[in-house]
Amino acid sequence: MEHVNRFIIQCGEAANRDELRVCLFSLSLSGSAFTWFISLPPNSLITWADLEKQLHKYFFSGVHEKKITDLVRLKQHNDESVEGFVQRLWGVKNKCYSMVFDDWQLANLAF
Repeated sequence: MEHVNRFIIQCGEAANRDELRVCLFSLSLSGSAFTWFISLPPNSLITWADLEKQLHKYFFSGVHEKKITDLVRLKQHNDESVEGFVQRLWGVKNKCYSMVFDDWQLANLAF
């Protein structure tokens, strides 16, 4: 929830207007959070409460979260390009919400 709190502080006066918070929030997202946001049905988030509820439901339910074991099990398929494998690896890494990896650690996992 650090991200949400930081976002609200950065919004300043705009944070006082519910509809502005909802509209501006997507600008603060990247990776799997942005992918989640753009996958939501149009007009499904009208209020800030809607956004927070959906965010918690997706990221904190544990259903979509990946673990380090998911990363370690990844292998490059025979017909998969290196670029394709790296993209798939990053996709799984971006779903490891409770873990932070730097590029070096992720590269070591890939090898």
